[in-house]
Amino acid sequence: MYKGSSFVKEKKTGVKKKERKTLLEPFVADEYIERLVWRTPGGGSRGGPEAFDPKRLLEEFVNHIQELQIMDERIQRKVEKLEQQCQKEAKEFAKKVQELQKSNQVAFQHFQELDEHISYVATKVCHLGDQLEGVNTPRQRAVEAQKLMKYFNEFLDGELKSDVFTNSEKIKEAADIIQKLHLIAQELPFDRFSEVKSKIASKYHDLECQLIQEFTSAQRRGEISRMREVAAVLLHFKGYSHCVDVYIKQCQEGAYLRSDIFEDAAILCQRVNKQVGDIFSNPETVLAKLIQNVFEIKLQSFVKDQLEECRKFDAEQYLKNLYDLYTRTTNLSSKLMEFNLGTDKQTFLSKLIKSIFISYLENYIEVETGYLKSRSAMILQRYYDSKNHQKRSIGTGGIQDLKERIRQRTNLPLGPSIDTHGETFLSQEVVVNLLQETKQAFERCHRLSDPSDLPRNAFRIFTILVEFLCIEHIDYALETGLAGIPSSDSRNANLYFLDVVQQANTIFHLFDKQFNDHLVPLISSSPKLSECLQKKKEIIEQMEMKLDTGIDRTLNCMMGQMKHILAAEQKKTDFKPEDENNVLIQYTNACVKVCAYVRKQVEKIKNSMDGKNVDTVLMELGVRFHRLIYEHLQQYSYSCMGGMLAICDVAEYRKCAKDFKIPLVLQLFDTLHALCNLLVVAPDNLKQVCSGEQLANLDKNILHSFVQLRADYRSARLARHFS
Repeated sequence: MYKGSSFVKEKKTGVKKKERKTLLEPFVADEYIERLVWRTPGGGSRGGPEAFDPKRLLEEFVNHIQELQIMDERIQRKVEKLEQQCQKEAKEFAKKVQELQKSNQVAFQHFQELDEHISYVATKVCHLGDQLEGVNTPRQRAVEAQKLMKYFNEFLDGELKSDVFTNSEKIKEAADIIQKLHLIAQELPFDRFSEVKSKIASKYHDLECQLIQEFTSAQRRGEISRMREVAAVLLHFKGYSHCVDVYIKQCQEGAYLRSDIFEDAAILCQRVNKQVGDIFSNPETVLAKLIQNVFEIKLQSFVKDQLEECRKFDAEQYLKNLYDLYTRTTNLSSKLMEFNLGTDKQTFLSKLIKSIFISYLENYIEVETGYLKSRSAMILQRYYDSKNHQKRSIGTGGIQDLKERIRQRTNLPLGPSIDTHGETFLSQEVVVNLLQETKQAFERCHRLSDPSDLPRNAFRIFTILVEFLCIEHIDYALETGLAGIPSSDSRNANLYFLDVVQQANTIFHLFDKQFNDHLVPLISSSPKLSECLQKKKEIIEQMEMKLDTGIDRTLNCMMGQMKHILAAEQKKTDFKPEDENNVLIQYTNACVKVCAYVRKQVEKIKNSMDGKNVDTVLMELGVRFHRLIYEHLQQYSYSCMGGMLAICDVAEYRKCAKDFKIPLVLQLFDTLHALCNLLVVAPDNLKQVCSGEQLANLDKNILHSFVQLRADYRSARLARHFS
């Protein structure tokens, strides 16, 4: 049974709860109607406890709609009332804001007036202060003058009664007074005030000593504030510099405990740099004086002890010590550049370094070059002694130059030939030692030379290197090697000059590397660069000339050796056998031995040279080899079978020529092989073969000379066909 009052009661008692729920959850109409239906009796499904009653449900809907309309009207009236109240309060708030703005403008005007008044009063006060100061300053001066006159009278009377002089705790005030009295006393005539001037000076000196003693004691106790206070008082005394000296002296007590004095000095300066600004009013001057003291006393004494001992007796150790000490000193100077030492600290530190080393650097290059010469000579002499070799004197002058030109033009061995037993007299160990000594000399020169003298000094070192490495060692080895090359008709000669070429080439690469790495950076911006390059060019040209001469003579010797092999091994019957039918087609013994010899020399040339030099020398050897074989073949007469043997020999020579890897040489042997075909071709085919691709461009006389070598050449048929 539906009870209409139940909803109203629930609404009256639980509206706030439902409103809060509505605020928390969104309103969904379908859910709201569903809940209303389930609360209404007879509103459920037909199978429920009560039968479905649509009339009752409709009546419930109508009543509920009416109640919602009433609630809507009530809420609408409340909203209108709140809107009216909000509008009223907004108008009141706007009015209040306008009143506050007007009040703020009035207050701002008052502040402006007050600021102007304050400025006016301040101006008056400043003016009044200036007037008072103008009156007070003379008054203070008069009072101070009166006090000074009072103290001066005490000195005149000879008895110091004032507390400021008798109380040791007022030493600061006493120092200020006595300093002023001392200045006044300087202006007084000596004849009338000699006694009082003496007393003031004595007191001045006593107070100065007391202040310095107080500063010393405070420094030992580590009282920075007291040191600063005493230093400020002493600043106006003549003994202020003595105070600084005392500070510097005590700073260094116990500072040099390590074995490295340079590291100790750097640590000392770093420590003082952190402290000196808290004590003195001019810290950069005090720090600079400390550094000057360290350099001129401590470091200079240390450097002198290290260098003077070995200066006269051990040039090597002297130069090493000088370089090491100078380097460590400049490194210390670089560290000190971080500190504030005044305006031009670079010049200041440079002068300190110069004052220490000037006596050693003035004649440095003389010591360096003298030591380098003696050391280089000793290295070379020690090497030749190890070989039990007495160096030959290589002549110079017009006669020697004439001999050299004749030898280059004629390839004649002017002068006695010597047997070196295969010794090249070149040593990479010697070269490395010479270059190492020179490298160290360049490094010392770079560090120790004045910038204006550096290119000239470096050039002097370079000339010594040229003298001992290029002339005394390499050039001497080349001369000895040239003298050791046997004549072209010598048998079983040791052609070791190629070993000289190989080692000289390697050594010169090392020399050139040091030239670029260590000399050029020292002279790159000076005229000495072109002078060094010219000298290097002359040395290269001189050595290349001798190498060319030696290689040319060596190639002649190779040709001579091959001639001996051919003469000893090649027989006339090789190409004109007695029994034509029993000859096996193969190359001759002479060909085998010559090819073996040539292959050995080709391999040696490739190992001895590099770059284009290999191709140049192999081309020359190949051309001479071809000429030798060509002329050798011209000496024999060939039967048909002998011609086949000659072709086989030339084929083997051509195979050997392939090892040269020179197109011209291979082409020459290809042509020679084609010429040898003329020795065996049928008479009717001679013209056809001569007009072939390889022989068509040859001179007819050359072709004829080969045809004439045939044993059957004199037959009328052959002569007719060839003509």
